[in-house]
Amino acid sequence: MRRSFGVALERYGYQVRTAADGLEGLELFREGGFDLLVLDVMLPGLDGIGLCRRVRETSLVPVLMMSARGDGLDAVAGLEAGADDYVVKPVDTYVLVARIRSLLRRATYPPAQGAERAAPEQEGRSLVFGDLAIDTGGMEVFVSGTPVALTPTELKLLLEFAAHPGIVLERHTLLRNVWEYGWDGDSRVVDLCVQRLRRKLGRDRIETVRGFGYKLKR
Repeated sequence: MRRSFGVALERYGYQVRTAADGLEGLELFREGGFDLLVLDVMLPGLDGIGLCRRVRETSLVPVLMMSARGDGLDAVAGLEAGADDYVVKPVDTYVLVARIRSLLRRATYPPAQGAERAAPEQEGRSLVFGDLAIDTGGMEVFVSGTPVALTPTELKLLLEFAAHPGIVLERHTLLRNVWEYGWDGDSRVVDLCVQRLRRKLGRDRIETVRGFGYKLKR
């Protein structure tokens, strides 16, 4: 499967490097230069979930997780570890490519990683909600003047909330606008990404409206 997907992705114009197990994958990742990672949950040695956690210690690179059909808990664990999305095996190549393209589009305007930047002073290019400031020019987020590192998916989700402050956004709306899913998307992707945003921005920032969805407090 690794070889066949590698060949297929190269036909779509991607440069691909593969690893047979998690430890080899970690070493390959540390060499740098990757725009996106596709991780199988069932990697030998260091599994995909553990590898994703190791990657998230130093990088915000988009991560797409693969899990076996019916292993919903594995998919959830991968998302909790910091993955941006997941696909279920067996997966058609065109589905895999579509998810990869979606993740790369979100990563076109990534937040600054590890840079010590001052919070924007001009509200003209910022969205400000109390002590939360989103610099829409530099695609950076600050809480009380301190920069917060978000993955591209987390940033796009926050921007979607910020575009509709105080308005409840349903999960299927967020799946369509952020993950580019139709109605068949897994709403757990939204729930777990919201949880990660809350950990980074403050738990009370995004409110749950039971039975409907989420909203950003004004």
